Amino acid sequence: MGYKILITPRSFGRTGTRPLDMLAERQFEIVRNPCGRILSKPEMIELIADVDAVIVGVDPLDREVLVHARKLKAISKYGIGLDNVDLDYAAERGIRVAAAHGANVQAVADYTLALMLAVARMVVPIDRACRRLDWSKPTTLDVYGRTLGIVGLGNIGKAVAERAGGFRMKLLAFDVWRDEAFAAAHGIEYVSLEELLRRSDFISLHSPLTGDSRHMIGEAQFALMKPTAVLINTARGGLIDEQALYRALAEKRIWGAGIDVFEEEPPLNRKLLELDNIVVGSHCAASTVQAIENMGVMAAENVIRMLLEEGCA
Repeated sequence: MGYKILITPRSFGRTGTRPLDMLAERQFEIVRNPCGRILSKPEMIELIADVDAVIVGVDPLDREVLVHARKLKAISKYGIGLDNVDLDYAAERGIRVAAAHGANVQAVADYTLALMLAVARMVVPIDRACRRLDWSKPTTLDVYGRTLGIVGLGNIGKAVAERAGGFRMKLLAFDVWRDEAFAAAHGIEYVSLEELLRRSDFISLHSPLTGDSRHMIGEAQFALMKPTAVLINTARGGLIDEQALYRALAEKRIWGAGIDVFEEEPPLNRKLLELDNIVVGSHCAASTVQAIENMGVMAAENVIRMLLEEGCA
């Protein structure tokens, strides 16, 4: 049937044709992101006006955008975080929403550990120095046997905990919803956020972005951290107050940070990019061959299912 699907993620179908083939088999008309980057609100408003469904990454789908989507029946998230979607307005309009839960868990967990190691061992600054023929040997931090605090012990947080076990790390966790069985099986101690920040050598954020969690790491939280603490964020940029992060790093109040996500991407605070104790990613933790394939297939399956259940496909 000739329903129109907007696909905004640039990597959709990049590693294999299966997701696109699934949509083609249904004779869906495909509209791809023409800009090669995250779309702005005006661009989303223009593209979404006459589509029946959207497969979306982190592009904006708030009320201001959705009010122009006159035919929209389904939103399929290419990934898991839905903070860019106005869920209340979608429900009000009867627009169905689904996410690709579990599709990128392993990829994001791998990247989290990569950032921990890169920041602790100063991999990027040493690489840059060596390219200048500077063969000095800075003193760096151990990861093995240190304390890791996981903020948000969901699927990705659990996958990080499993990997950290291989480094014999002591594990702390903060989460509103506690999985006591998993914690017991992996030697994880649940503590308050404040205690986690005080005791941890490494702090890794894996919480969803909500009204309550926005800027959950700010000046007061940085003041609790050890001067040798390493902060990792592969979840959502809005969890951290970026001005407070800049000050903590610039003033050497913590050792460093590995940040794959920002409130605005690229980040508005360009000064962060000038610091040598931060390793920056382009929201790329899930950009592996397998994760891209998983997210594409799951996003396609979800959009087909939602339209079928609506009696539209």
